Amino acid sequence: MGSLHRLPVQMLGDLVSPRALERILQEAAQTRGSTLELLDVASLEDILKKEVFKRLQLSVPAPLAKKRVSEVLSELIKATQERLLPVQGSQMPALEEAARRFSLYFDWPETQRLRGVLTVARQEEKDGRDVADLVTEAQNLIDTMDRRLQEGLIEQGQDLAELKAAFERVQGMGGKDVRRLDTLIGQIDEAQKQGTLLPGEVERARTITFNLRKLLESSVVQTVSADQAVIPTSATILDPDAQARVLALEQEHAAQQLNLTEREYMTLLHSRADLREQHDRLRALQGQSQLTADLVEGWRAQLKVERDRALSEQRAQLTQMEAALAQVTATADMRIALDSARHLLDSGSLATDELQELQGMQAALAAGVNASAQLELQRELLDIERSARNVPGASEELTPLLTQARTTLAQGGTVDVTDLWTRLERHMGAAAQEREDFDARADRVIREYDMVRQLAGETTQRLGRLADTLRAQRHLGRMSAQARERYAQTLIDAEALLTEAHAEHRAAQEVTATFGQDALSGLLDVFDFQDSAMMDTDPGPAIAARVDPFGFGSPTPAAAPPAPQPTPATSLFDALLATSTPDSAPGTTTPAQDTPSPFAFNLPAQAAEPVETWLCVQGQIQHGAHTLAAQGMATLLQQASTLGLQRLDMGDSTHVWSARSTTPGEWRVGRALNWTDLDEQVGPWLDTGQS
Repeated sequence: MGSLHRLPVQMLGDLVSPRALERILQEAAQTRGSTLELLDVASLEDILKKEVFKRLQLSVPAPLAKKRVSEVLSELIKATQERLLPVQGSQMPALEEAARRFSLYFDWPETQRLRGVLTVARQEEKDGRDVADLVTEAQNLIDTMDRRLQEGLIEQGQDLAELKAAFERVQGMGGKDVRRLDTLIGQIDEAQKQGTLLPGEVERARTITFNLRKLLESSVVQTVSADQAVIPTSATILDPDAQARVLALEQEHAAQQLNLTEREYMTLLHSRADLREQHDRLRALQGQSQLTADLVEGWRAQLKVERDRALSEQRAQLTQMEAALAQVTATADMRIALDSARHLLDSGSLATDELQELQGMQAALAAGVNASAQLELQRELLDIERSARNVPGASEELTPLLTQARTTLAQGGTVDVTDLWTRLERHMGAAAQEREDFDARADRVIREYDMVRQLAGETTQRLGRLADTLRAQRHLGRMSAQARERYAQTLIDAEALLTEAHAEHRAAQEVTATFGQDALSGLLDVFDFQDSAMMDTDPGPAIAARVDPFGFGSPTPAAAPPAPQPTPATSLFDALLATSTPDSAPGTTTPAQDTPSPFAFNLPAQAAEPVETWLCVQGQIQHGAHTLAAQGMATLLQQASTLGLQRLDMGDSTHVWSARSTTPGEWRVGRALNWTDLDEQVGPWLDTGQS
């Protein structure tokens, strides 16, 4: 639909201003004895390779310019083969059909603007006037909304994946909140398949998930049903580990609420420097892990008051403008701006850009002389301002210059916008280079995730979800400022998880190298039957006299047990299980954390060192010191769970380990210098969960 030249303008608009591109294409077409509307594929290809490529090199390096031109040529050939361009006759029916896709998003400024453009275009076409400019604007608005919708669907898809993963953790709690969360996830899933955004449902599901996870972490649900439990806070939980996890949840939830608030009040924040400063201070608190939900709630309440006040002022301003402009013959642009502003304000949204456009029109008409030229300059200044909002660093530099330009224009002076476009395009070039870097980093994460994806565990699962998001973000075209920020944050999170996954992968490789091709499965098969038989014949919880089923040490008598002797196989557990902190000497244990474990036991006075204990659930340490050795053990136990094992006894070059599982996926783990200390101090807890 539309002329061929729209494609390069659309695809290269993030490197060069659309107006500049259109001028280049128009002048090049005239040089070749044609017009923009009559350009064929061969002529447009020649222009792209010559004039456009030369222009692009002013803002980006030649290799990037060549790559972007090649992408346009590929899309141009594809569009031509599919006979999408051009189409003869009225384009209004196709535009109206495309606009129906966005009827649900009536709070988007672009939706109201498009409504006004189509209304005016229908009337202009009916009166026999040229509507080419209106059609172009409508197409640009549809392109912008389609990009916004695609960005929203990627974000909603990421939210949906995280909600599903969290639901697997909390669904066993039962209760009305769990049932409500299940229903909401189903609704969001269906909407995602249909390509529809449900921001309200996503927000409600997030809030329910947050409250349920806090209940789960605080162990309140062990004795109180989810229907009756009181939502805990980090300050009401005594266990330090659980307290830290709930605090992290609270920080995550507060950050999500701040992001939602920023999105809801973005127009207000753009127009008020004082409010932006307050918002930046909250962002700083978020970076320091000091942001709270109460602070965000207070901030949202303040913004609501400010927006209500701004809405009242803008409605009064629009009424005055309508009265003033009623005395003149309204142009198409004036009618579109009036209609858009009216519908935005009626729906409770600010119409800052539209009113600014109307003010410029009013000033130009009052001047009388060169009114059309002033109107064109006002429109171009607004285009620069809107474009700068989606380019990192551009608004900060251009805002004072735009203010000065508008003041000069209002005073009857002349304004040269070339310098403004040049500055903007410099930022566009830098943003394009940054995007190339983002894409390269995304490719690396996706590629390296494929190397470790066979590992089980929460780290790999979370990395997989982020890799899926990166694949979708990688294929987006031009990005809004918000989408670019989300892309950057996804990369940061994914790269951190990738580092963890590589560490786990190296540990798994050591298992494979030591025990052969079948890795952990082969290792566990060796003692599967031995361990089962021992469980059948062992008379009780005593661990003092037994044969190490792994074959790491000789039988250990109850009295004066020697430390297990190293064997060729012990190198695996030296690396995977018995790794101390960097400054720990070989043969020593990692000191316990300052905060006492909830699974602490009374130790005999003669004990050389305390027995360490952990509780591991689904490969994650729930209680106990988060040492590398313990994390390696948690990963190993998750593999054991998949084989249906319930009891493991192991030894490395310095310690003995014992693990028990009476609940699927949950393991109690103890480590000591010898079996006697392990049995005497934590044997009953390991076997029954009772200390």
